[in-house]
Amino acid sequence: MYTVQFIEDALFDIETIVLWYEEKRIGLSFDFELCLEVGINEILRNPKASQKRYKEIKILFISRFPYGIHYIFKNNTITIIGVFHTSQSPKNWSNRISKI
Repeated sequence: MYTVQFIEDALFDIETIVLWYEEKRIGLSFDFELCLEVGINEILRNPKASQKRYKEIKILFISRFPYGIHYIFKNNTITIIGVFHTSQSPKNWSNRISKI
């Protein structure tokens, strides 16, 4: 069994995305949240399966939306450091590793 934790910035990412999608269309944020939940459950089933992109950071791209769940897996703990749009530069989130 694995433990999942979110750094504060990752929770802020999710909140920002949800608010943005809800402004675009009522109910679209709920669709995003469902796809995010499926992605997190997929990581929980096999945290080693996702591709390693940047040093120790793994990314699982969620379905239907252009976002990736960025996480680190160490000592049976999955630490989600961010949920980022696929167009975002790694420079925008690389400093989050120091917050773990």
